[in-house]
Amino acid sequence: MAFSNQIMALALVLSLSLALPSTLAGVVCEDLHINRCAFAVSSTSKRCVLESMPQSGGKLVPAYQCKTSDVVVENISDHIETEACIRACGLERKTVGISSDSLMEPRFTQKLCSPLCSKNCPNIVDLYSNLASGEGVFLSDLCEKQLTNPRRAMISLLSSGEAAGPVSSDVEAVAPSPSP
Repeated sequence: MAFSNQIMALALVLSLSLALPSTLAGVVCEDLHINRCAFAVSSTSKRCVLESMPQSGGKLVPAYQCKTSDVVVENISDHIETEACIRACGLERKTVGISSDSLMEPRFTQKLCSPLCSKNCPNIVDLYSNLASGEGVFLSDLCEKQLTNPRRAMISLLSSGEAAGPVSSDVEAVAPSPSP
């Protein structure tokens, strides 16, 4: 009887190891279910993104697939965002095409800047810090403005020029030509 229990336990371990190869190899975006894709980071530190698949056969329901993006995340790998962080930061799992537009929405920014999100969800904070930076805004400044004037926080920062945008090394300063 004890021998058959050992065989059953071994068979269970073997079947689980065969059924979950991506778990053993780390996070592979293409292997993730669409409900776990958005806000995940692969074992190679690249962000996973949810993409719409082309429709075929006249389907009315949207079809999605999880893909590996080219965006590399520093200091984070093998990470699938928790449901607690998704809720705390005001996000949705089936998010296609993450952009900085959401930073213009006061309710979203309020949740993103809340201590529950900002102190406990470094992956999400890193993502939106990079998106804000791409707009020439520092997320910390945006969160500070959110406390004082939530409705106009992002607009205020964008129009004030408080955060400088990215500078290209290809642009040369043009000096005025000397007058004759």
